[in-house]
This record gives sequence, C-alpha cells and structure tokens, in this order.
Amino acid sequence: MSPAGRDERGTVTIFVLGVCVGCLFLAGCGLDLWRAVAVRRELSAMADAAAMAGANGLDTDALRVGTVRIVPGPARMLATDVLLRHSRARSLDGASIAVAGRSVQVVLSDHVDFTLLRIFLGDDRFTVRVSAVAVAREVP
Repeated sequence: MSPAGRDERGTVTIFVLGVCVGCLFLAGCGLDLWRAVAVRRELSAMADAAAMAGANGLDTDALRVGTVRIVPGPARMLATDVLLRHSRARSLDGASIAVAGRSVQVVLSDHVDFTLLRIFLGDDRFTVRVSAVAVAREVP
C-alpha cells in the first residue's frame, strides 16, 4: 500500500498498454502513408506515360506545312493503350483524357485502403488523384 492508502498496482501496466496503442497508431500512419505515396508515384508515372503517348497523336498533314496540332481521336487511343498496358495489375477508380490544341491532359484517380489504421479509423481509405499534361511543340 502507498503512504496515502491507495493501491497503485497496475498503473505501469496501463501506461505500457497506452504506449503500445500509441506505437501501433504511429506504425499504422507510417505504413499507410507510405502505401499512399507509393500508389501516387505509380499513378504519376502512368499519367506521364499516357500524356506523352497521347502527344504523339499529331496531325501529319498539318505538320508537313509547319503547324503542330494533335488529333483528338488518335491521341486518346494512344494514351488509352498506354494506360491499359500499365494498369493490368490494378483497376483505377477514374481516368480521363482531354485533348485541346497542342496539349494532352491525363487525370487518374485511385484509392488506398487503410491497413493498420483500419483498427482506429474503420473501413476508410485514401483517395489519390494525379494529373499530367504533355504539350506537343515544334523543335527547330
């Protein structure tokens, strides 16, 4: 018994349990945030590759007279082909390809489910969205 007459047995156990829960939460933050960063890098590489491929959909007749212009149909087809090749391992939540003048913009979105943070935050997820723009230009 303590001098004041209170029984303090088990306080260290409760303290250690609190520290363990805190460490589990921090580990979950680190793991899940790292997974989100990895998915963002992967999506960014996919969007960059698709935008660059789409920018190759040039109007060859206009190019012969010195005008750089992208044809929307072939540009979308080239960008879509690249996305399909890169996304075999994953299904994306959303993808859009916009062609305007000399530029191709690709916007991709996907999600990352929580792993360890699911214990604390439930069945939630990160949403990751990236965009890439490629502009066709004349190089002398």
